[in-house]
Amino acid sequence: MKMLARRATALGLVGSALLGIGIGAGSTAQALAVSDARPDITNVLPSLDPPALQAAIETRPTDGASGAIARVGEPGQLWKGSTVDSQTGRKIPANAHFHVGSISKVFETTVVLQLAAEGRLDLNRTVQQYMPGLLPHTFQPITVRELVNYTSGLPDVDEGKPAPSADETIINRYEYRTFDEIIRSTLRPAHRPWPGPHFAPGTEQEYNSLGFRIAGRLIEQIAGHSFKEEVTKRILRPLRLEQTSVPEDDPVMPRPYLHGYVTDSHGRAVDVSEQGGDPSNMISTPADLDRFITALFQGRLLPPGQLDEMFTLPKGDDGKPVPFIGTSCQKVACFGAALMSTPLPNGGLLWGKTGHDLGYANGMFATRDLSLRGIYSVSNLSLDFGTPTPLANRLLTAAVAADAGRR
Repeated sequence: MKMLARRATALGLVGSALLGIGIGAGSTAQALAVSDARPDITNVLPSLDPPALQAAIETRPTDGASGAIARVGEPGQLWKGSTVDSQTGRKIPANAHFHVGSISKVFETTVVLQLAAEGRLDLNRTVQQYMPGLLPHTFQPITVRELVNYTSGLPDVDEGKPAPSADETIINRYEYRTFDEIIRSTLRPAHRPWPGPHFAPGTEQEYNSLGFRIAGRLIEQIAGHSFKEEVTKRILRPLRLEQTSVPEDDPVMPRPYLHGYVTDSHGRAVDVSEQGGDPSNMISTPADLDRFITALFQGRLLPPGQLDEMFTLPKGDDGKPVPFIGTSCQKVACFGAALMSTPLPNGGLLWGKTGHDLGYANGMFATRDLSLRGIYSVSNLSLDFGTPTPLANRLLTAAVAADAGRR
């Protein structure tokens, strides 16, 4: 089922890439301190190296990928690249469409924060207050802020359900579920025990997708319109993101597009570019996502107070970032609202989000001052959505490695 694709670690692959150029867990606290103290610092970066970037995205037999597209920019510089699709033998257009996966969480959180700025939604109010009865009584009050900064303690989507095989995933790729269906089937499953909380809300951080399905449902309740209508009205239309869409249950891909594949039990790569999912599914292009993250970080979509939520790590009573459960972060929280932070060699921070859908492994990242930004999509052949993509690791390393030599 496609929903399993949303369980991937968020930007862990960035950390893996930067580990290769000398960034480890020990440098995290220092990088965070620099960023918190001087959030508008301009990072001095070297010129982009187009041959190195192109070499990074060229697929290798061990990549488990059939091709890729990417876009990396610095002030006054822009590189766009693509590879040949190994399944079709055709060159992939550099601005092809692709399923963005959990990058849609950033769009969704932007809408949540816009509603908060308008006074229509209170981040400190709880899910139980806004939607009585939605959560079983085993869950303590969970605030809206905790939904989008990964501190809700909720189980993940379809937790406890046996993972489908590759063949089952291919057969069921057109399945579509509403927010309510996802929430109900996860929290109150019919044929297995109901999952409980992972921890008390606000005390720890853990990557989670169910919280965003609940936030999507909350957007629809407060706004009185569908998720698609709100994202289109508030973000896509104002920014003229004409190549970005919220397809809902329409599986047709706009052309040109990056083909996504899943390898079946016979070793055949099956095209799964057309697929279902849920109301928060989105399709975009490198250029549109570049425009989106640029506008977002420039403050064109949110007032300063709400934008800061995206760059604020949740802290405990001791004033320190709360512990992180899992492998995406180095044992302490590294997510703000939707976005994840990763330290850079020059002492700054990279903020971004990855996203996985069937056949796709994507990333969108930038420094807060936009001195470096990048988008990529890999046509992924594997169902192991939690594993860092080697090709993406190489691209990120190529984008920042030259700066590492300046330390």
